Amino acid sequence: MPAPETLPYHLPRFPDDEASARAGAMAERLARRRTCRDFSPEPVPRAVIEAAIAAAGSAPSGANRQPWHFAVVASPEKKRAIREAAEAEERRFYGADGDNPKASAEWLAALADLGTDADKPFLETAPWLIVVFAQRKGGIAEDGEAQNYYVTESVGIACGMLLTTLHEAGLATLTHTPSPMGFLREVCGRPEWEKPLMIVVAGHPAPGARVPAKAQVKKPLTQIASWL
Repeated sequence: MPAPETLPYHLPRFPDDEASARAGAMAERLARRRTCRDFSPEPVPRAVIEAAIAAAGSAPSGANRQPWHFAVVASPEKKRAIREAAEAEERRFYGADGDNPKASAEWLAALADLGTDADKPFLETAPWLIVVFAQRKGGIAEDGEAQNYYVTESVGIACGMLLTTLHEAGLATLTHTPSPMGFLREVCGRPEWEKPLMIVVAGHPAPGARVPAKAQVKKPLTQIASWL
């Protein structure tokens, strides 16, 4: 097999103290990101969302197949359809209609301090919904034929880069994962080989928006890292 074509690798090299300072500054900025559930309808320029998705699209992926699609929803009618379908699933999850909840008692207890429920008004209020799809097949051509690899891992990395870029642009975000999510494929007109993975809600926070105190509690470095 012939060797693949290669290009020079370019990356700026910083002195150790500058590298540490840059990493620390980024960590401080990202530590201020919080999930927002109270959004303002204030418009956000499309160019901001485009840049964030372009950043997400530069993420590493299995065999460079780039197995993702970002369906960006701004239409009030589409947002309404998504909210109605999502809330129907959420009512089943929480048992809000008087039926037994799909979620376990332990799961519901874990959510109690976050104040979540079946009502999702942010799906209509926020100016942008970014519906993230994972492509089991398709590759770069999106033809639905070629197999993709490490799809969940690849799309997860892309979503992290999307959230990071939106936060750097000064936007509030929320990740919403109703289950099941098949309705998103229909609403967004996507093919059957794509699996909806999450909705990223993006916009400005509403005046007076608040976040649960429990959301401020993060594990310290000593609990999330080991040095071998």
